Amino acid sequence: MGLILGIESSCDETAAALVTADRRILASRIAGQEAAHAPYGGVVPEIAARAHVEILPDLIEAALAEAGVQLAEVDAVAATAGPGLIGGVMVGLVTAKGLALAAGKPLVAVNHLEGHALSPMLSAPELAFPYLLLLVSGGHCQLLSVEALGRYRRLATTIDDAAGEAFDKTAKLLGLGFPGGPAVERAAADGDPGAVPLPRPLVGSAEPHFSFAGLKSAVLRARESGRYAAEDIAASFQQAVVDCLVDRTARALGAAPEATALVVAGGVAANRAVRAALTDLAARRGLPFVAPPLWLCTDNAAMIAWAGALRFEAGLVDPLDTPARARWPLDPAAERVRGAGVKA
Repeated sequence: MGLILGIESSCDETAAALVTADRRILASRIAGQEAAHAPYGGVVPEIAARAHVEILPDLIEAALAEAGVQLAEVDAVAATAGPGLIGGVMVGLVTAKGLALAAGKPLVAVNHLEGHALSPMLSAPELAFPYLLLLVSGGHCQLLSVEALGRYRRLATTIDDAAGEAFDKTAKLLGLGFPGGPAVERAAADGDPGAVPLPRPLVGSAEPHFSFAGLKSAVLRARESGRYAAEDIAASFQQAVVDCLVDRTARALGAAPEATALVVAGGVAANRAVRAALTDLAARRGLPFVAPPLWLCTDNAAMIAWAGALRFEAGLVDPLDTPARARWPLDPAAERVRGAGVKA
């Protein structure tokens, strides 16, 4: 049946899951680190890596117990091999290598972004290639044509900051707490999205990409002016992000007429305003809209196990000397984008 143990440790969630090739999630355990990082207003890589070391063995044991299986019964061990915070990625990947070696099982090294890209299939078995994916998270903001397992054509990326990063920085500027995305969304519910005049970078532009650095700067200026309530800034910021995502996604749909559906994944996909706006866009274009359940949008090991299951079924396994990678683009052939640097 293709039973896969998945491990995720690319940022500040430590996770382990057991998933089968027929989409059954037998166990999914996630341990967050919010309390450890909250005093700093963001993720501290060294703290995250140490926490993974401390948490991961017990988490894997708990996931196996929840699924009612022994390590010897899994068909392969899958782990995030990048991209992400290199210390955390190394912890999860080395753990997976040790388990695979000890149990005599294949290793599947999974691209974290591929995990997000394929995660909607866990809850939507009818989803068929090719589909247009808006992958929007703390570290990435991309539009991709997902053409097949291992085949991803990048249509757009951010030229500076990711949308999730902008949410986190806005939360820190407004003193809303950590993690930033949910904090901004909660504050925005009590604010006026039209109260603060904020820019919509690149909206209407023929250039396909995203930009959020200027929006962050505008939020800073709005806060420093003392003219606006934090809730109004949060609501106006969230609406600006939504407008940017919808405009850029609409443009990408024009460049991907073969798309069978509009799909969103990644941590920012848990934002209800983003989901509602994309649902409306898909309806206007006559396309199904697919988004994973909220818990599958943020980092988790079920998506890594699922991607691992698909790769294992296709015969795509990896040697034990596979390296951890801080950067790992889904479309390595994509042209370099101005200003995007390593996020290209």
